[in-house]
Amino acid sequence: MKLNEIRDNPGAHLKSKRLGRGIGSGKGKTSGKGVKGQKAREGVALNGFEGGQLPIYRRLPKRGFHNPFRTEYAPVNVGAIEKALQDGKLTPNEAITEAALELAGLVRLGKVAGVRLLAKGEITQAVRVTVSGASAAAIAAVEKAGGSVTTTVAAAEAPAA
Repeated sequence: MKLNEIRDNPGAHLKSKRLGRGIGSGKGKTSGKGVKGQKAREGVALNGFEGGQLPIYRRLPKRGFHNPFRTEYAPVNVGAIEKALQDGKLTPNEAITEAALELAGLVRLGKVAGVRLLAKGEITQAVRVTVSGASAAAIAAVEKAGGSVTTTVAAAEAPAA
């Protein structure tokens, strides 16, 4: 077999329908578009258009505010760390960092600024945790179990909740 002898399997390649080639083709005149004007052209952008009536997205009042500069943190609960320790994904004698949490599958650090430790659940093993931020209740829970929490982001910058 030579390169010039290679062919598709029979029936593997469908010929494209030729549009606008007369009424006998079944796709003549409007080429299956059904209409003239803007809707027959490429790049039609009529989403939200209501025939000249004021569209609903302009009639309804706008509420709220989206801060484009907000820093997002991936939340991790102490209960999830406890479960990862029991499952063997984390070891209690090593420092638990954001990279270790990602390797254990607890967080994904792609689009977030860091990890924030929260207090949902219970922790029984003494661990050293280094994260971007932590709630006061989470720090208290880890210290009660005999561990320690170190935050890398200054307290003024850390989010309140």
